[in-house]
Amino acid sequence: MEGQKHEIWGHPRGLALLFFTEMWERFSYYGMRAIFSLYMINALLFSKAKASEIYGSYTGLVYLTPLIGGYVADRYWGNRKSIVTGGLLMALGQFLMFGSGLMYENVGLATSLMWGGLIFLILGNGFFKPNISSMIGQMYSEGDKRRDAAYTIFYMGINLGAFIAPLVCGFLGDTGRPQDFKWGFLAAGIGMILGTILFQTQKDKYVVTPDGRPIGAEPNQAVSSTADAGSGGLGTNQLLIGLGLLILSFAGLWKGLGFDVIGALIYASTIAMCVMIITDSSLTKVERDRIIVIYVSAFFVIFFWAAFEQAGASLTFFAQEQTNRNLLGATIPASYFQSVNAVSVVLLAPITAAIWVALAKRNSEPNSLVKQSLGLMILALGYVVIAIGVKGVGMGVKVSMFWLLALYVIHTIGELCLSPIGLSLVSKLSPMRFVSLLFGVWFLANSVANKAAGQLSSLYPPSGAEYALAMENGIDNDTYRGLLEGSVQATPEQVAMAKEKQLPMQYPVFMGSQVKDLYQFFMLFVAMSGVAGLILFGLSFPLKKMMHGAD
Repeated sequence: MEGQKHEIWGHPRGLALLFFTEMWERFSYYGMRAIFSLYMINALLFSKAKASEIYGSYTGLVYLTPLIGGYVADRYWGNRKSIVTGGLLMALGQFLMFGSGLMYENVGLATSLMWGGLIFLILGNGFFKPNISSMIGQMYSEGDKRRDAAYTIFYMGINLGAFIAPLVCGFLGDTGRPQDFKWGFLAAGIGMILGTILFQTQKDKYVVTPDGRPIGAEPNQAVSSTADAGSGGLGTNQLLIGLGLLILSFAGLWKGLGFDVIGALIYASTIAMCVMIITDSSLTKVERDRIIVIYVSAFFVIFFWAAFEQAGASLTFFAQEQTNRNLLGATIPASYFQSVNAVSVVLLAPITAAIWVALAKRNSEPNSLVKQSLGLMILALGYVVIAIGVKGVGMGVKVSMFWLLALYVIHTIGELCLSPIGLSLVSKLSPMRFVSLLFGVWFLANSVANKAAGQLSSLYPPSGAEYALAMENGIDNDTYRGLLEGSVQATPEQVAMAKEKQLPMQYPVFMGSQVKDLYQFFMLFVAMSGVAGLILFGLSFPLKKMMHGAD
């Protein structure tokens, strides 16, 4: 029982170990993410639309593969082996990204190395992500009121890494010189190695249950034999149902509705996995009700992350081109702004955790779904603020960095009401034999959201950079605006030039309407997240009964 004899931060010492392990993994992820879009645009010379699609596909697949990692951990490997394997694969991916940055002048080779790096990052994250999250809840006894606070503290580890990463990787890679991006990727790889070594050397001592048993050493289905009313896990029938539904859904989305291959794979996997788990014959009525609550929560979380994850794409474009980044005579790199959210989490998470604990002691804590609905509405407020900041701003005019800073801080408050609470909810409602797999389902919502985020980011309207490029190639601003609106017919020479320079020749269209300026772009997210928050709030009270006292 050595691991639980002493506490730190009022919690088991294992929480601190998982905190710092996750911190280094998130350092790796967010360090690469902070410079990834800028690397594609400024070194590989991709268009914003192409960079946004690749970014969305990558971050979407990053949250799809936890299904595989969760299944393998539940059925074969256990959490510990999955985490170490994932960490090593992600380190290899970052080093391939370093190779891509090293060879950036050879665009073909650099692009191939980049795709290789992304594949290893995607696979590695699949083994790492669901397993470290699911281990936290197992360090607490049934009914322990510290779980929400524990996940909020764990969330600080995520964001401590996310805070440091853009500063380090941005400082090394986002220098204005394309040859320096490689150093940012190298730093991300070193961070991943450090996190993996920390976990491997300390896990046996600290990652244990309240009675001292090791957590994650065996597959969760083996552990569940004494913990759950049901037995076994996904059987052959469920796997066949899931595979058939995956194929049919993928074909329908890809060929029938015209989705791209990666988008069709992500959405079809979501449908198949949800059906596959809920139809398992070993589930009791209480377990099935609780899983339905997880599904509903995950569905609404999609709207949150689709808007929130603009940070790595459209909001980075906004920081680079439309934000006055001069401070005391120096220019702040655009990548640095991605640290604002993370440092805000580190500062505000202890306050949020203390509020939840205090409300719980008074029996007045809102249920998890109410907290999440509040997070969605706060997110909408952040976009209201920045929409006000850009309304009526002329082409090429840069706005104060206050507007972007305010958005990130407000979004942080919304995130703290939603994300760690969702992780805790999955931990509390999941049957033990499905816990890692249901964390995989939870991250499927992030997968769908990140893919959607890339698609929504591609609606970012042409800004000063595109107008300047048009002028350099003989198209004055009035003519270019007419080409975008469709009121001026493009000549064959202009079409050829646009393709060569990857210059957009029409405004993005959303639901039949052109998105002509940043105000319209940001208001899309106000409507999307605000309406979703209101609907979830209305559903939260009847769904509370389906939790059967687990919230």
